[in-house]
Amino acid sequence: MIKIASPDAVRAIEVAANEAGFPFELMMEHAGTAVAKRAIALINQLPQPDQARVTVLVGATNNGADGLVAARVIAQNSAAQVRIYLLKPRADDDPHMAAVREIGLFIADATADQRYRVLTNMIASAHIVIDAISGIGTLPPLREEAAKLLKAANAALGVGDETENIEGDILIPSDPTSRVPDPPRPYILAVDCPSGLNCDTGEIDKHALTADETVTFIAVKPGLLTFPGAAYVGSLTFASIGIPENTPGFKEQKRFLVDSAYVREKLPARNSNSHKGSYGKALVVGGSVNYTGAAGLAATAAYRSGVGLVTVGAPAPVAAALSGRVLEPTWLLLPHDMGVLAGDAAPILHKEANAYNAMLIGCGINREKVTRDMLITLFKRDSKSAKRAIGFMSAKQTAQSETETEYKLPPLVLDADALNLLSEIDSWWTLLPPNTVITPHAGEMGRLAKLEREVVEHNRWQIAAEKSAEWNCIVLLKGAHTLIAAPDGRVAVLPFKTSALSTAGTGDILAGLITGLIAQGMPSFEATACGAYIHGASGLAAAKTVGGERAVIAGDVLDHISSTLRQIEG
Repeated sequence: MIKIASPDAVRAIEVAANEAGFPFELMMEHAGTAVAKRAIALINQLPQPDQARVTVLVGATNNGADGLVAARVIAQNSAAQVRIYLLKPRADDDPHMAAVREIGLFIADATADQRYRVLTNMIASAHIVIDAISGIGTLPPLREEAAKLLKAANAALGVGDETENIEGDILIPSDPTSRVPDPPRPYILAVDCPSGLNCDTGEIDKHALTADETVTFIAVKPGLLTFPGAAYVGSLTFASIGIPENTPGFKEQKRFLVDSAYVREKLPARNSNSHKGSYGKALVVGGSVNYTGAAGLAATAAYRSGVGLVTVGAPAPVAAALSGRVLEPTWLLLPHDMGVLAGDAAPILHKEANAYNAMLIGCGINREKVTRDMLITLFKRDSKSAKRAIGFMSAKQTAQSETETEYKLPPLVLDADALNLLSEIDSWWTLLPPNTVITPHAGEMGRLAKLEREVVEHNRWQIAAEKSAEWNCIVLLKGAHTLIAAPDGRVAVLPFKTSALSTAGTGDILAGLITGLIAQGMPSFEATACGAYIHGASGLAAAKTVGGERAVIAGDVLDHISSTLRQIEG
């Protein structure tokens, strides 16, 4: 599991590992080698790898030492021309400097470079620039000498022109897909973090280089996943550098980055000797006359997750509009008022829900008062439900004609307008079963928590964790680097930041995937983390297929779920 830890926690882990017999020098060797392996992989993608040029920008800290190790390993294991540029001269007894001098690498330094002419040439002529100026202890703004160097480096890169920013698109963080670097724009490879990033808060120095890829060590730092700094990270590659997982300080970290290995481990097993009943039943309650497609997208996504049966509970007009296009679900026609779910739907759902392993509510249900009242009736724990009668008898008529029975809702996923309606109810969370999954974006989270959207966006990690504990539910807070928080303090973070998912209907697909996985027996937190990962990876795959993030629509994401699962499962 790829843990997320603050810089202070990472330094404490390093100290503990050193005391346990895993020395600092070995950590540096492994870290630099991890960066070198990524650089060599990029070099090998070039049309003429033997003519590759690599420039390593080296600071005065341990981050700079990692860069020197990377320079040596690249030179020793490739035909690339490796050149080193120092922020300032390093100590004469520095073993890493001695090692690069011994193999004859070209070395320049800023103190002897008038107007950064040598730096400009070294960057402009490079295929790869390795940024090892400052590490995880940096607190912007940078010191003057580092700021000047990076400003000159950006000028050499032509920053200020329209240049492509390669967004993270990892399915397996240790092996991300990368573009082939080619001058005149070098590929920027950051060591542990882009120089000038506050690895706690995501604050970024104005002179920082925008990396195409960052290779980070031991644990992922929160600032790498927090904007504005996250925009400078590029693709994120993780290297454990060999520190044992039982090192003190590791177990205490409850935050982690979701990757394909985690999803592969958690997905429910499939058995060739099985039937649809082997993989659970999901009930999707959604749709209204204004949003007829939402329930169909959610139901199809649930099926793509591997669930055995999906039933859509919807107003009759929605079912009529969808049933000819979405062929796989069964249908539960629910009472409605002018095409929106009405109060009489609650007793029917009380009865029918007992037959399902998970229930999703909210996709496209609209925000009418009659639907809010239906939710209040549905969620009251001390309510009783009448047996379902033929047709749409009122709750009073049904109660008079049938014996009342206690009901228990299956695990719940609440999305979209179900959240907006709940936000209008005082202490709404007291109505929900424990570990209900809610999937708000920042605006919906603001309404649920009675906070301004901007406050949510600027305090995402803290608010998601605090509200999950307060509300006793799983909180999936949507956005770049989506967060999934559990009441016990666990927080899963997605590696994706892409505009491909910023289109109507993709949230319905996400909710359907999560519901389908819960219905197959997965715990709600793990199902939410895995469903969100599959969703994000499918969005990136769709963007590649259609030729860019701009043109992706929800149906494209839906169409790529199966190929994403195939890639994850190997």
